[in-house]
Amino acid sequence: MSIFDSYWNVFKAIKKSYLLYGGILLGFITWMLFLDTHSFNIHTELNNEIKALELEQDALTKIIKDDKYAIEQLQNEDSLEHFARERYGHKKKNETIFIIELSDTVYNK
Repeated sequence: MSIFDSYWNVFKAIKKSYLLYGGILLGFITWMLFLDTHSFNIHTELNNEIKALELEQDALTKIIKDDKYAIEQLQNEDSLEHFARERYGHKKKNETIFIIELSDTVYNK
């Protein structure tokens, strides 16, 4: 047996252990990225959902802010009357309201 054969046997033993541990590592990485309940795909979907919910939260916060401003404006008696007249057509007794609608379309005859 030569020195080359002894080195070759050592190399084969090391090669087998690296293949074994490399295979285990590759299997673990594949499992964690694609198959596990905490996989990369699920995290990506959850992050997208979080971004969508944050955008919705911002939009709803803006709507709430606008509504609070409208409520503050309607605390005044004159503003409340103005709002009721414009939106709901309320009127005082013995008062006639004419609603004029402007049309942008031109009819051809």
